[in-house]
Amino acid sequence: MKYFTCADDIGNIKAALQEAAEVKRDRFAFTELGRNRTLLMIFFNSSLRTRLSTQKAAMNLGMNVMVLDVNQGAWKLETERGVIMDGDKPEHLLEAIPVMGCYCDMIGVRSFAGLKDKNEDYEERVIEQFIRYSGRPVFSMEAATRHPLQSFADLITIEEFKTVERPKIVMTWAPHPKALPQAVPNSFAEWINKTDYEFVITHPEGYELDPKFVGKARVEYDRDKAFEGADFVYAKNWSAYADPNYGKVLSTDRRWTVDTKAMALTNNAYFMHCLPVRRNMIVTDDVIESPRSIVIAEAANREISAQTVIKRMLESL
Repeated sequence: MKYFTCADDIGNIKAALQEAAEVKRDRFAFTELGRNRTLLMIFFNSSLRTRLSTQKAAMNLGMNVMVLDVNQGAWKLETERGVIMDGDKPEHLLEAIPVMGCYCDMIGVRSFAGLKDKNEDYEERVIEQFIRYSGRPVFSMEAATRHPLQSFADLITIEEFKTVERPKIVMTWAPHPKALPQAVPNSFAEWINKTDYEFVITHPEGYELDPKFVGKARVEYDRDKAFEGADFVYAKNWSAYADPNYGKVLSTDRRWTVDTKAMALTNNAYFMHCLPVRRNMIVTDDVIESPRSIVIAEAANREISAQTVIKRMLESL
């Protein structure tokens, strides 16, 4: 596996989950794979779980790790072609990328959507330039339209906690004071659609996702109806996708906050969220602190998803 940006790149989902389980049983069984290999992690945006889990995963595999925060530890980078560089960005990504590639064997990139130009975001221009010009295997640590390491970890977590072969998974929009990208919900939908789980997406009208990510999921605008019989509830905010409202906040309706009343409609569902989470906006304290909240287990599996992906990429070097 040379590149990892979406669910298709992982191949057979069942095989990937089995491999992840093997990795989790012994995180240090493959340390020779990464000996004398270097991972460069590049962050255009803030991170906590992704930074720590991915670095730990690479270290488990015996790799050296370098971390570059573009906004604090490097020159400001221009990303657009044809720009007269007379502003505050003294270096272009087209020179920076191949230079970065000289110092490592593999690159992880984190770059969020700008939420101003849908075409630019959905073309994934930043990570695609790394794939094209770095000369190195590249994986996404969250891009404009997907967060595959998170979604892989989500799926690992569901597999560990499910009590029926075909659980009902509900992904629900929840209110947030700021405009957030569609990357996590897009990616979660893409990965769940690779399974045979019953999958429902619920949100207010106006928050429809790109149909290619919705896939075979059932869209339900009545949240209470969507929650009925759910085994897992995955809460996440996202901004509008459809024009002319792309990237906008259309609602902060607190009736969509996940609370005990909503969770009582479920089949004693587990609560999931990618974190960080705004308490009492996305979810109430009592729900996220309940025994049915598996957000910490979910975060812990970020190490496992990252290690499985990096292991496969090392094996292809």
